Parts: sequence; structure tokens; C-alpha cells
Amino acid sequence: MLTALVAGVGGSKDMFDKLEIQVHLISDETPASVRALNSAHVSKLVYIPGIVIAAAKAKTKATRLCLQCKSCRSLKYVDVKPGFGGVAQPPRRCEAGGAVATSDANGPGDQNGAPIGAPGGNDCGLDPYVPMAEKSKFCDVQTLKLQENPEDVPAGEMPRHMMLHIDRTMVQRITPGTRVKVMGVYTLQRGMGMGKRGRDESSTISTPYIRVVGMTEESEGARGDAHFTDAEHTEFKAFAARPFKEVIADIRQRIAPAIFGADDIKAAVATLLFSGSRKTTQDGAKLRGDVNVLLMGDPSTAKSQFLKFVEKTAPICVYTSGKGSSAAGLTASVVRDSDGGFMLEGGAMVLADGGCVCIDEFDKMRDEDRVAIHEAMEQQTISIAKAGITTVLNSRAAVLAAANPPSVSRRCFFLFFVFWVSPGSADDETISIAVSSEVRP
Repeated sequence: MLTALVAGVGGSKDMFDKLEIQVHLISDETPASVRALNSAHVSKLVYIPGIVIAAAKAKTKATRLCLQCKSCRSLKYVDVKPGFGGVAQPPRRCEAGGAVATSDANGPGDQNGAPIGAPGGNDCGLDPYVPMAEKSKFCDVQTLKLQENPEDVPAGEMPRHMMLHIDRTMVQRITPGTRVKVMGVYTLQRGMGMGKRGRDESSTISTPYIRVVGMTEESEGARGDAHFTDAEHTEFKAFAARPFKEVIADIRQRIAPAIFGADDIKAAVATLLFSGSRKTTQDGAKLRGDVNVLLMGDPSTAKSQFLKFVEKTAPICVYTSGKGSSAAGLTASVVRDSDGGFMLEGGAMVLADGGCVCIDEFDKMRDEDRVAIHEAMEQQTISIAKAGITTVLNSRAAVLAAANPPSVSRRCFFLFFVFWVSPGSADDETISIAVSSEVRP
């Protein structure tokens, strides 16, 4: 059909061979979960969402490989299948039968003008073919690592991962931390290695991956696209038309309603969730609009409850603990991929790009780990210069941290609140009644 289309506009077969066409498939259907994929989806088209957490370097792969016999100089063209397993296996014997090949307008032939493969000629030996890069066709390919969205992970389980194979125009367009929806073919890659008893299981065990045929970035929140009904739009407009003080008071009451009091802290958390506007100065400098908040005080003063509320409310949020976090886990790291190369893998600050990060036990972090996130909190970028990879990742996220005394550095925080417990306070009875009303069945 494409050949007829090219010929219809004055083209030729040679022109069609040089034509590069890539079709991107997209869908408006509800995507499936990464953990829902199984053997029933092999070689079928799937549509899944997730977060790109790692991106390998772009590589070059042959789509049509030209082979030349070392003895008779005959040419052979081999089409390479797409994906990880598309490795071209050249013939072990020369198919030209030892005839010396020449090239003309009609294609390769022997010295008498007969086509290659004609009877006669000498044996060219075993494995005579060598690739010719100048007569082969290549395309760009890249490997991405997709992780399922945090809100899709059941409690107590690890998030699932899936390797993605992209090519041509999709290469080097996605950076770690980007939330995407992927359309692709659920494909198997031949397994490698030995089994537990030393038996070769490479022919029976395969590693799944997705050969991507379409990919779209999510522009809305992580918990689905924002589609509102007409009644909801009317309600929003009525809410916005109310006096400003009433709107602020209403929003403050909706922040962590199970926590008694702390009106100023609730207003600060609301400011963190709504964030501000990023601005660019006349000299090109960018000013962040996100608000960083630090909650410090005695234990059992509801600091962690504020963090949990933000983690459940914010469309994009990553919750972590300072005691179990490292500098590489919070920012970014360089790891080796299956081919021995290096792959850039984003941490919590990168995955929360466009949202917020909740860090509990902020005072338990090591000083060198705490310093590593200062760039992300101040400039909202993370600079990487490791293993030959030099790049800058976006980390446009607000930080809500909770810490216990002794005090920690308040650098990079806009708002700082201190929690304390006053024994014998007149508010003890009021607080006890409020807490009892929340837990009473």
C-alpha cells in the first residue's frame, strides 16, 4: 500500500526504501496496571501507565544489515527484527556458491552476469560473511525502566518494574521522573544464565519487556486526568466567588481535620499543596514557586500525621524516611544495565517532580545526605557528573520535613514551626475531648 502511495506521487521503489515512517499509537482507554501483565498478554498490544525511573544511553541498531562474503565479494541483505531479541544471524555458508559478485543497476551478480546463487563456483569456507556498515541501515534505540505508580502499589508490596524498548523519534525525549502512558507489544526476551541445579534454562525462561509503539506524557496529576462535570464546575465557581477570608478559613479546616488546632500549620500545609507561580527574571534566572516547610518538635505531636495527610492528598507525592534514605536514593544515581553500560536512575526528588516530597525523621539523616538535597531544594535541579554521564535533572518539588530536637539546619525552608508539649496546659482537656471524638466508634 505504501509502495503504491509513493508511486502515485511520482516516487519509485528506491525512494520508498529511503523513506522513514514511524507511526505512534495513542489511546483514550483506561490503562491497565503493570502488575496485571502476565503470560496471557505475550505478543499482544498493552497500554500501561507508570513513572520512568531510569534511562540508558542512546545506541544504534541495524534495521537492515548488509553482509559481504570475504572470498567472492557477494552481497546479502538481512532484515533485523525490532526489539531486544532482533539479532541478525548470518548464514554459515556463502549463498553465492563461490561466484565472484559484481554490482550493477539490477543488483549483485557474478562475473558472467548470472544472479548470485547460481550453480557452480568454489566453496567460500565457513562463516565467510562480514558486515558492511556503509551499505546497512541503522536507527537510534534506547532502553527505559518503567515503575508502576506509587498509588497503584498494594500495601506491603514492592513496586513492579518493566523494561521499555524505544526507537527512532522517541529516543532521548523522556527523562527520569516523567510520568507516561505507554502503548506497546508485550514481548519476551530470551533468558540468560543457569538454573539452581546448574541446568541451562535460557531456552525455557524468558524476561518480558515492552516494545513501545506509542508514548504520551501525563500532563495532569498522578491519580488520573482531571475531568469534572458541569455541576462540579458550577460548585468551583461558587466557591471562588466567596469572600477571600471565608475561602482561606474553609481550606484550612479541610487540612488534616483529625488534628485539633494548629491553624497556622494547616495554613502553611495548604500553601505547600497549592504552591506558587514560578517566575523568570529579565536576566533569565528562574525563581521557584514551591514552598518548603519544616515541622520540628517533641514526639507525639502529630508531625507525621501532617506528612501522611499530604502524601494521600497530593496528586504527586513521594514519602520517605530520613533514617533509611541516602543521597543517591533522594537525588539520582548511575547504575549498570544488563549490557554493561551505565544507566541514570532518578531518586525520590526526581520522581516527585511537579509534586511534593515528605521526609520524616529529617534529623536522623546524615549530614552529607542532607547537604545533597540542598541543590534540589534551592535550585530545583539535580546535577549529575558520574561515569561519563553529565546532565541536569528537574526536581521541581516542595519539601515537607518533620524532625525532632536537637535542631537541624533550617536552610532552604521558607516556613519553620516548633511543636512542644506544655504539661498542665489549660487546653489539655479540650485536646483530649477532640482526640476521643475522632477515635470513638
